[in-house]
Amino acid sequence: MIHHIPNVLTPAQVQYFRQAMSQVEWVNGKVTAGTLSATVKHNQQLPEDHPLTHELSTIILEAVGQHPLFLSAAIPLDIIPPLFNRYEKSESFGMHVDNAIRRIRGSNERLRTDLSCTLFLSEPEEYVGGELVIEDTYGFHEVKLPAGDLLLYPATSLHEVTAITEGCRIASFFWVQSMVRDDAERHLLFNLDQSIQNLRLQLGDAHLEVIKLTNMYHNLIRKWAEL
Repeated sequence: MIHHIPNVLTPAQVQYFRQAMSQVEWVNGKVTAGTLSATVKHNQQLPEDHPLTHELSTIILEAVGQHPLFLSAAIPLDIIPPLFNRYEKSESFGMHVDNAIRRIRGSNERLRTDLSCTLFLSEPEEYVGGELVIEDTYGFHEVKLPAGDLLLYPATSLHEVTAITEGCRIASFFWVQSMVRDDAERHLLFNLDQSIQNLRLQLGDAHLEVIKLTNMYHNLIRKWAEL
């Protein structure tokens, strides 16, 4: 399931990110690519070990950790700290799949990548091309979101960033290990949780049907969660 998560960062935060990034030297994006994806990856990245990368990553982790829609859709167990990339004219990242297991930088801890995240830091009108294209069972989806919005999608998907023909595209990217590994199960839980939230607004938290559905939700979490 593909989810558009709006307003993860505020306009003021996006502006701060962009201004701070303009003061840093970017490196070749192949430094974090796998063996196959390195052949089709043509972009730039903030160095993983740069203090700014750590600072901005922390801001994003705090933001998604407080975003109800992200938490409902991802059911996160752990998150690999965000990285940052930039695409300028003629740069692209051809069709590829993300590594199933990734190491958390600065540690020996490894996580399973259930979900991929792209947090857009450039407005769509700032660049031509640069669409995030994701393949699922319904075909290909081209995505360009407003700055500050995030796209959450299964890491099992083939995806690409099309070539930039004009302007510059800046984004953050990271991965989530979910408590619920299966995408179909996560989707069922998401729909159930959203229905519960709507019913709470209409009927109140103490309504018996709200309590029954909440009980069902937590029992399904007990059944499917891996900790």
